This record gives sequence, structure tokens and C-alpha cells, in this order.
Amino acid sequence: MTLQDLKIDSTWTLFLDRDGVINKRIVDGYVKTYDQFEFLPGVLDALTIFPSHFNRIIVVSNQQGVGKGLMTIAQLDSVHQQMLKIIMEAGGRIDGIYFSPYLEKEGSFFRKPNIGMALKARKEFPGTRLRKSIMAGDSLSDMVFGKRAGMNTVFLSPDPSLAKKYPRLIDFIYPDLISFAHAL
Repeated sequence: MTLQDLKIDSTWTLFLDRDGVINKRIVDGYVKTYDQFEFLPGVLDALTIFPSHFNRIIVVSNQQGVGKGLMTIAQLDSVHQQMLKIIMEAGGRIDGIYFSPYLEKEGSFFRKPNIGMALKARKEFPGTRLRKSIMAGDSLSDMVFGKRAGMNTVFLSPDPSLAKKYPRLIDFIYPDLISFAHAL
């Protein structure tokens, strides 16, 4: 199956992870201020391509740094507002941002791989059909989230070996977000 076989049109929704997909992941750390936020190469260009293919573009991100007390929701909101400002200035678009501040050990329904953020987005954006959605992320948790919600999945990694190990979780693999955007 190819992306073209999905027949993506303006009724589809794109769900994106944040850390490691939109911005550089801080290994064993958290983006607590916008000064620490660094867009990955090609992301701003990708976010100008996606609106011509998807009706909605939604970010879903686990942010347990909030739950650990390492940052506040206000600090996280500030990072997101700056991120959105730069994306809009570049001609791109993000329609919604959902995050889970919960610790992994809490097992929250709103923390990926559980599907609470997808259901909340569907409720707040009427007409969103999860079967006509793609989840693009860089972790197996993102892929499990997408599959549990009934979405198609795009794994973003320069290493295709994981796709071979987990063919039921990963529908498509691209090295990065801009490669996925160009494949549309």
C-alpha cells in the first residue's frame, strides 16, 4: 500500500507528535522554555505543504515534565504559542494542540499510547473521522496510539528496521516530516 492508495483529501486529519517530530528532542530532558525549542530541519516547509492535503492538523504530545513539576502548564503554553507564531509566519498551520501532563506510571487515558487525546480532538473538531486520519510520530507509543484510535500510521525515523519488526503498527516510514510531506 502507498500513501496515494489512501486517497487523502480535504476530509482527512493529520495528527503529529511534537518532540522528535516538530522539534529536536532533548534526550533525558524536556523543552521547558522556547529558548530550548529547536525546529527540526524541513518541518516549517512540511507544515506549509500539509494544509493542502489535510483538513485539520493536530499536535498530540505527552508532556510529563509538567507532572514531574519541572515546568508549569503556563510555561508549556508559552512554548506552544511561540511555536505556533513561527509556524504561521512561515505560512504553515496547526489547528489544535493537545498534551498530556500525566506521569507514565499514572496510566492516564489521556497519555499516549492511550487514545484520550484523539477522542478529545474528535469531540472538539466535529467531522474528524479517526479512520480518515494519520498519526505521524517517532516512537512506538505514537504508533500504538494511532492504531488503537483506528488511524493509519507514519513512523518518522532514519532507521527502517523498526518498521520490519512491527509491521502491524507501522503503515509507512519516512526519515523525517519533510520526506513524508513530499510523498503526499
